[in-house]
Amino acid sequence: MQPETDIDASLEITVLVSVGRHPITGRARRADQDARAVELARGVSGAEVRLLHAGGQAAESEAALRDYLGMGFDALTLVEQPEGADVLGALAEAFDASPAQLVIGGERAEQGEGSGLLPYLLAERLGWPVVSGLAAVEGVEDGVATLLQALPRGQRRRLRVRLPAIVTVDGAAPAPRQSAYGPARRGHLNAVVGSVTRDEEWVSWATQPARKRPKRLKVVKAASARDRFKAAAAKAEGGGGQVLTEVSAEEGAEAILALLKAEGVLR
Repeated sequence: MQPETDIDASLEITVLVSVGRHPITGRARRADQDARAVELARGVSGAEVRLLHAGGQAAESEAALRDYLGMGFDALTLVEQPEGADVLGALAEAFDASPAQLVIGGERAEQGEGSGLLPYLLAERLGWPVVSGLAAVEGVEDGVATLLQALPRGQRRRLRVRLPAIVTVDGAAPAPRQSAYGPARRGHLNAVVGSVTRDEEWVSWATQPARKRPKRLKVVKAASARDRFKAAAAKAEGGGGQVLTEVSAEEGAEAILALLKAEGVLR
């Protein structure tokens, strides 16, 4: 758990949360990056934190959203949006009417388009600055936030950003706490009606489950000519290969097909 940061009590933080999807089972869950954003916001001492989600209120998504309530919240605001709607306009209206100074969310959604463009489009619509890869909020003074941004290879960069602003987190943010069942069930989902903008491009798309990528053939990697020679000699001594000479195209194709099946590329 990250240490609490001393912040002015007047700071208003809104965390954008979404319905995630388990990578193995495909079941709805709290999104990992959004849960990290919630954990990061909870570590800001003295700030008022609220949760906001734009989407539907199906039984499957409600269970996932309640996992965020189980992280220590009494309520979550749900801006109702039908399937296939562009939530950008509804979120922009919600922030125009709210006192939020800092908006935190994940880099990208775990289902749907998952393009990662929503924070940037929302910042452009509101006219706010946007910072990606947030690792910590170090302080806020005179309307300016001091943020710690995560860079590749474990590096960090300190930034000063004028509020209001939108920031996104990824795997460098603190790991989320476990969701408690009791608070998750007792919390309230406060549904509000938002404007609906139909996403015309999304309607024309055809979606299908992703297929598992074919297995690649084993390739021997060697740094020197000596190592490559040893690898080639060892493979030749194994006797597992087959040399085909003066065969027909059909016989050659059958041999290649048998090799691909043996290596697990085809089934």
